[in-house]
Amino acid sequence: MHKILLISLSFIIGLYAIEIPIEKVQIHEFGKSIELNSKIVQLSSAKQSIMTLLDGQITEYYVKEGETVNKGQKIALIESIELSKMSAEYLSLKNQYLSMNKTYEANKQLYDKGIISLEALNRINIENNEMLAKLETLTSQLETLGIETKNISNTTSKYILRAHNAGRIGTLLKGKHATVSKDTEIATVIKEQAFYLKSYIPLSYANDLKVGQKITITHNNKTFATYIDKILPELDETTQRIVVLSSINEPIDGLFINSYINSTLYINTDKKYLAVKKTALTFLNNEWVVFVPKQEVHEEKAKSSKEHNDEHDKEDKHEDKDGHKDEHNDKDEHNDEHKKEGDSHEEEPQYEARDVKIVNQDDSYVAIEGLNINEEYVSDKTYYVKSLVLKSSMGDGHGH
Repeated sequence: MHKILLISLSFIIGLYAIEIPIEKVQIHEFGKSIELNSKIVQLSSAKQSIMTLLDGQITEYYVKEGETVNKGQKIALIESIELSKMSAEYLSLKNQYLSMNKTYEANKQLYDKGIISLEALNRINIENNEMLAKLETLTSQLETLGIETKNISNTTSKYILRAHNAGRIGTLLKGKHATVSKDTEIATVIKEQAFYLKSYIPLSYANDLKVGQKITITHNNKTFATYIDKILPELDETTQRIVVLSSINEPIDGLFINSYINSTLYINTDKKYLAVKKTALTFLNNEWVVFVPKQEVHEEKAKSSKEHNDEHDKEDKHEDKDGHKDEHNDKDEHNDEHKKEGDSHEEEPQYEARDVKIVNQDDSYVAIEGLNINEEYVSDKTYYVKSLVLKSSMGDGHGH
């Protein structure tokens, strides 16, 4: 029995040791919020196909399925006879151009001396430019394959396919040593976290929708913000609602494609309401409530404080012969006073629950009806206050 009483007293003392934050009801601007049903999707653009650039044979894979890769990372090594021919032609054209360029410079000197005609010099210049054009075209093709032409001194037959974006290797579609044609898909890379939120908006909000508006989702007790990237031009056939896509840019663990999730769209209408912090709301007796300090407690505290100060003033002026005895008695009275105050705390909590109606909300605040502007309320740690109120009501029910 003593143990139970001790635990009960410790619980109450613990509650009163906790500092309960108090704030005042203020006017807050809200955009209109709409509760939605959304779907996690991945667009086809989130998947990158690794395609062969020339006919050839896969001689090496540098990655495995499921492996994470960075942009520009090597995927596969391809050996191609066609590349061997291209590099040989490049070396030949390069040598011919250098030789023809020397011929042009020599003929220009002859022209300056009047030995050959301008027509003959122009003909050589045209041939020189045609050769240069072929060389530049071939240089561009080789560089597309990742071949640095300035380093080519001999024919080469191998080129490397690389990832265009960071992501995860999906599937290796062709085996090692497989013969492949040009433009053959040999692997897929899926962008990491390339998820989109596909939300369905009632048609009545068509004029309010804009690209860039925020849609929030809650997953694993955390709230994530997404922003509308695209408003699709066609209604969803099944729901007859507007479809919008918003990108999920931050990593979210445990998010699965094609899963449905609750979301909230915020439309910027800038309406003003009386508001409290979201952390102030709690559910009690099937109603949303906000805890507020009891009015009589406020008045009693002010009165008690004044009387306490007046009493101290009297004690300072009072002199008694049995000062030690009176001092001892004063301490006893002081302790009795604190005991009475403690008993009153145990009997009745300092806060009361006020029913409120939720009108609107955003990430941090809730617009409510049921409280007045500048009225004080418990802005956080409502669990402790709720526990105290419930304990008091249980005591009342047992006749205490």
